[in-house]
Amino acid sequence: MTATVAPPPESVRRNAVRGKKGRGGIAPPWFFAVPALLVYALVMLYPSIVGAGSAFTDWSGVGEQRSFVGLANFKQLIHDDQALGALRNTLFLTVAIVVVQNGLGLLLALGVHTTIKSRMLLRVIFFAPVVVSPVMVSFLWKYVYNPAPDAGLNAALGAVGLGSLRQDWLGNPSLAIWSVAFTVIWQCAGYSMVIFLAGLEGVPPELHESAMVDGAGTVARFRHITWPLLAPAVTINVMLSTVGGLTLFTQIIAMTNGGPGYATDTLSTVLYKQAFVFGKFGYSTAVALVLAVFVAAVSFIQIGYLRSRETAA
Repeated sequence: MTATVAPPPESVRRNAVRGKKGRGGIAPPWFFAVPALLVYALVMLYPSIVGAGSAFTDWSGVGEQRSFVGLANFKQLIHDDQALGALRNTLFLTVAIVVVQNGLGLLLALGVHTTIKSRMLLRVIFFAPVVVSPVMVSFLWKYVYNPAPDAGLNAALGAVGLGSLRQDWLGNPSLAIWSVAFTVIWQCAGYSMVIFLAGLEGVPPELHESAMVDGAGTVARFRHITWPLLAPAVTINVMLSTVGGLTLFTQIIAMTNGGPGYATDTLSTVLYKQAFVFGKFGYSTAVALVLAVFVAAVSFIQIGYLRSRETAA
């Protein structure tokens, strides 16, 4: 006869699932996280909160003398032509980077996700610019855009008989922002490629084989199989490129410093100049707060839409 074993009490089962708590009723994972949370609060949260208060003052960044001005800095921002122009430039660069960089990254990923023998070498070549410092890349392309007819891109155009297309690429207000956008895309397209490539590696080949048996062509297989399964990779790439475009700073400062005039200024360069060139730390903090809220709002909207697309796929 088999002995019947009574089930353990409910309290025993509850403790087995939740784990035994340590001293003071704090679970061990939270207890070990407390030092890191304290350091984060001290290094990040406290300075951010204190610094945000400067947006409501006229602090010059020197000394402790400051006066409360309420929303004056934000009202000035609304009527500041330079800041509004910088907002337009920021949005333009963001859209260009998101669309072109991700489109080019997807094409590169599809190109190297094949059985060609040089695919590993091509992956390294396309990804190589990503590991180079943005400052170094910016100065490299600043030389490429040299306005002299016998240097950089202008020399190459003259060598192939296209001398009429020579331009002052960074000195022409209508071309400068396009030149900066191309530089960013050139450097970061390999990053998008790697993420798309990881998504492509996760697509089961059996699905393509079944579709081929049913007579589906290359375009149909990409549309109905590959693209829906790339939804997580699309989410990551779009989010990263959007945040990167909205906060673009290094390439602008290194290549044009916001010029010619204000043609390539972004919100990041405006807040930098207001703080460290003109000594208006209060106003620059207001710009930084508006930028932070704007980036957060765009990110939340994007992540909500892209996550719903992943679920639908």
